[in-house]
Amino acid sequence: MTATALAIAGCGGDARGGTGVDEGDGTVAIERVAFPARQRVGQPTSFVMTLRNGGDTRIRNLVVSLRGFSRHTSETPQRPLWLVDDPPAGSATALDDTYVAGPLQPGRHTTLRWRVTAVVAGSHEIAYAVAGARLAGGGRPVGKVTVRVTQEPAFARVDPRTGAVIRNTEPSGG
Repeated sequence: MTATALAIAGCGGDARGGTGVDEGDGTVAIERVAFPARQRVGQPTSFVMTLRNGGDTRIRNLVVSLRGFSRHTSETPQRPLWLVDDPPAGSATALDDTYVAGPLQPGRHTTLRWRVTAVVAGSHEIAYAVAGARLAGGGRPVGKVTVRVTQEPAFARVDPRTGAVIRNTEPSGG
C-alpha cells in the first residue's frame, strides 16, 4: 500500500474556464492513496484516494486522472492493464482514465474508490493527478504508484465444514 500527502493550492481563475476551482484560495490535499503493491491477474482490488479541501473556497468540481488502468502494452495490445469494474459513483466521463469527483466544500474530504481487476502480469505504474489545482510552489498535484502483478493464480480451497470458498489474496512470489 502506498500513502501520499500533498498540499495543493487551487489555481483560481474563471470557473467557467474548466479549472474546476472557484476563484479564490482553494487548497486541496491528497491525504491518502492506497493500491496494493502486489496483485494477481484476475484478482479484484481497490484503488482508493482521499482528497480534502484545506482552503476556505468551495472547489466546484474535482477532476482526477488515473493514467495506467486502460494502458496497453506491446505484448498485449488487445487488453488493458486493469479492468475498471466499478468507478466512484457518478464519476465517469467520456475520457479514458478521467473521473469527476464533484464539488468539495472547505474543510471537507471525499474518498474515491475504484474497484479494478488486474489483467496483465508485470510491473506497472499508475500515475494520478488532480486537475484544476496547483502545488503551493507552482507544480501540478501528481503522484504515482508502482504495482507488481503476478500471473500466479490465487490459492483457494473449500472449507469442508461450511462449504465456503477460502481465498488467499496475497501473492506468494514476485
